Amino acid sequence: MKLATLSDGSKDGRLVVVSKDLTRFTDVSHIAANMREAVDNWADVKRRLENAAQGLLVGSVPSDRFHEHDAMAPLPRASQWADGSAYVNHVELVRKARGAEMPASFWTDPLMYMGAADAMLGARDTIPAASEDWGIDLEAEVGVIVTDVPLGCSVEEAASKICMVVLINDISFRDLIPAELAKGFGFFQSKGPTALSPVAVTLDELGDDWRDGKLHLPIHVQLDGEAFGKADAGVDMVFDFPTLIAHAAKTRKISAGAIIGSGTISNKFEDGPGKLIQDGGVGYSCIAELRTIETINAGKPETPYLGFGDMVRIEMNDADGHSIFGAIEQIVEKV
Repeated sequence: MKLATLSDGSKDGRLVVVSKDLTRFTDVSHIAANMREAVDNWADVKRRLENAAQGLLVGSVPSDRFHEHDAMAPLPRASQWADGSAYVNHVELVRKARGAEMPASFWTDPLMYMGAADAMLGARDTIPAASEDWGIDLEAEVGVIVTDVPLGCSVEEAASKICMVVLINDISFRDLIPAELAKGFGFFQSKGPTALSPVAVTLDELGDDWRDGKLHLPIHVQLDGEAFGKADAGVDMVFDFPTLIAHAAKTRKISAGAIIGSGTISNKFEDGPGKLIQDGGVGYSCIAELRTIETINAGKPETPYLGFGDMVRIEMNDADGHSIFGAIEQIVEKV
């Protein structure tokens, strides 16, 4: 089942079920007014939403043409946005870029920060920034939407709390990070608003590509129309999603409608740093990694961060090449 949120003039929009091929939708606001209400009552509404999805498939319910650019974030106002660092290779590289050593504990205890959940961006919303000097960067990720998670939830129980999966662009302002972290707090100003894919997808829709608490598919990243990355989300993921959820719930309960992110997807290349696609690697899911490797190889970074007018595209396809979540496609805009 695929769910999306369309604008109706309210902050939370109206809930719709979208066809598998992302071409049609049917309104289900009579079942749950919006995504937040659906997740709050997931056990009660899931079957009715699935029936609507089946009706859409066979043509027995009213439907309209679905356009990805009309979609808000599936959860425009999440109850919480907590981003992990499941791909330790990424953490190691970006810390190396700012001259910070990586503690050994990072391989056994995930990092996590709490971001701004009150205004998640739609997939076609712009990336707002006041200055290119902030070091504007994308971060292509996978995230899960959860139902209520109790305090102290076990990893095994956490797996049952996942109800949907989304793609994420977790925008970072790299040149603001060092000074902010030097204060002993952060991230705050160094993280921009977060964008979500046009649709959220239930686990059954992903089939065998969802296993072991991970999504085993490449995430495709383009910058200004050129292939930049195709790292596999199931490879080099040190902490699976149930582990990240249990980590977040160690000292607090997590309310339904929270989004838990994987962190930037990052693959190694033959047990070493990643390589460009044109050099036989899988590329990158953020610019910071490439700049770090350029510094290692040439003594300084060569690739600039994003500038005003640049376009980022993030998408994931199934085995037949069909888009699963729709595409995040954002232009950097001066505000």
